[in-house]
Amino acid sequence: MKVNQSKIVDCTIRDGGLVNNWDFSVEFVQKLYAGLNEAGVDYMEIGYKNSPKLLKGADKAGPWRFLDDDFLRTVIPQKGHTKLSALVDIGRVDENDILPRSESLLDLIRVACYAKDVDKALQLVQVFHDRGYETTINIMALSNVMEHELLEAFEMIKNSVVDVVYIVDSYGSLDYKDMGHLINKFKTHLPNKRLGVHTHNNMQLAFSNTLVAAENGVELLDASVYGMGRAAGNCPTELLVTHLKNTNYNLRPVLEVLEELLIPLREKEEWGYLIPYMITGTLDEHPRSAMALRASEDKDKAVEFYDKLTTPEVSFEKK
Repeated sequence: MKVNQSKIVDCTIRDGGLVNNWDFSVEFVQKLYAGLNEAGVDYMEIGYKNSPKLLKGADKAGPWRFLDDDFLRTVIPQKGHTKLSALVDIGRVDENDILPRSESLLDLIRVACYAKDVDKALQLVQVFHDRGYETTINIMALSNVMEHELLEAFEMIKNSVVDVVYIVDSYGSLDYKDMGHLINKFKTHLPNKRLGVHTHNNMQLAFSNTLVAAENGVELLDASVYGMGRAAGNCPTELLVTHLKNTNYNLRPVLEVLEELLIPLREKEEWGYLIPYMITGTLDEHPRSAMALRASEDKDKAVEFYDKLTTPEVSFEKK
């Protein structure tokens, strides 16, 4: 029997932090790590490694927005099987703030960028690679990237040191055919690179798109417990843990942290499949307008919202 090569990257703290401004207690993160480790999950993305000095509002965000290596050692004094990951954004990280891997608890640093900034992302990847980290490049908003832009990006990526290249469905607008098409394209142009996938659940397709990716040999699969992530959220970790065949994952520890941590949090914070997010997903748009609607008194006025997005002469200006 062929062993499944899939590896789960749990993004609950990093992507989920976009929901609650990274306001997770140390105890929450410790319990989540212990549960994921017991479940056999391969990576936990414990936050962003961006630099506070390069971002506005840094003082108002939780510590998972700007991971400090000394702080991390107090949070995870004993690392288990589950590796630790962090994400950085182009222009928001000072490379001097990144210690060598030998001095950090982090194993993997992922660089998120748009197609036009792949060259800048690869410069960062080279720095992190030279410091001993596993690396990925996550090309966002692929549904909006022109063919020639993608081909130019592939040319640069092909000869780079990056370990894994991510297919990112930023707007939750892709279906299984789109996913299959993109995977084929990435494999054709980047035969020497491993692939990863990050899906959003605007149209209830995050799980199925992730399975399509896994079946087509995509190795790193992003997910989050109870799907916690910005707007419509992500592929649920618990579904991958229980559904992927020929793996050694264990569902019960994930259910324990889900029950103890995520269900109470969902009472206070909103994420997941909701009609405004479905509308932005089906229109292949960024969810920011839907997020603004859900934060307003008109949060359930789906028809009016749809009309605004699909009628060119109607603007979002206040009356």
